[in-house]
Order: sequence, then C-alpha cells, then structure tokens
Amino acid sequence: MSLARLHREILACTRCVEAGYLPRAAPVLSGYPDNRIMLIGQAPGAVEAVRRLPFQGRSRNVLMGWLIRAGFSSEAQVRRQVYMTSITKCFPGKGTGGGDRRPGRAEVDLCRSHLDRQLALIKPELLILVGGLAHERFLPARPLDALVGRLFDLSGQEVTSGTHIRPLLVPLPHPSGASRWLNAVEN
Repeated sequence: MSLARLHREILACTRCVEAGYLPRAAPVLSGYPDNRIMLIGQAPGAVEAVRRLPFQGRSRNVLMGWLIRAGFSSEAQVRRQVYMTSITKCFPGKGTGGGDRRPGRAEVDLCRSHLDRQLALIKPELLILVGGLAHERFLPARPLDALVGRLFDLSGQEVTSGTHIRPLLVPLPHPSGASRWLNAVEN
C-alpha cells in the first residue's frame, strides 16, 4: 500500500461518525513518504479542522519554536521534513469546559489502525510524541515529569548511549496554553 492510498482511505473514513462520536469526519493529514521524523499529537483542533493542516492553532508558535531551537531552520522545513499526524485524525469537538474535548478510548481504538499503518509506511527513525494520548500509546503509565527531556526506544527503555531499537521516542508536553505541565512554575 502506498502512503497516498492510505491518505485516501483515512480521508474517506467515517468510523467515528457511524459510531456517533462526531457529526462529520474531517481528517487532518500532512507529510511525505520520505519523512523519517514523525510527530504524533492528540487530535486536530478546531483551526486545524478548518485549514486541514496540523498545528495551525495557538499551539503552533510554541511547537515550531521548540523544533527550530532543536535544529530546524524554519517552520517550512519542519513541515517538509516531519510527518505530522495524531492519535485520532479528526477534531473531536469542544469539551464541557470550552477547550477541545479529549478523544475517548473508543475513538482512539477506531483510529488505531490508521496510525499503525502510517507508522508501517513511514518507518520513522524519530517519533516526537506531543501530549498525553501520544505518551499513553507509546510510553504508558508514566508521569510527564519522567518523560520530558529524555529519549526512549520503542520498547520504552530510556536511551542514554549505545545501541537502541529505532525509532527513538522524544516525548514533549502539549504546547497549548491549557497545558498544566507547561504552566507549572517548577517546569
């Protein structure tokens, strides 16, 4: 299967609509078959759902700033060299508190095969995990303080030196203003 074909399948997906979680499907996809870095977020936000591109909302500037400080020359380079996806592919709607609703376990399960196939096709050497749902998928049952600033291999072992199983995992907090971790004074 080609990445283009997988993207067509994801764009045609209506699983969450049929299950009653979403009024309409609007998957957000961005990336190229030659990308060896994959960034995995939680789910697209409202702005991303309209523009159909990842990280377009308020968290964009924070995330792009981090990636540029890590060595990318510009946002354009990030968007060309990093395959950006998410645990769930569509905007889940607003939550009761006004922020974006966190997708539930059933929604995550409905999208799981999409992400599995993206991983199999891209074969990333580096996975940048942004936010709680991405951390839970790859590095479960660990507090954010035990993840940020460290590298892990796919088996969940911290990488300090030597050989390791690819891809490397780089956990980051979510860059939104609502992130409790980013807003904590000690961080």
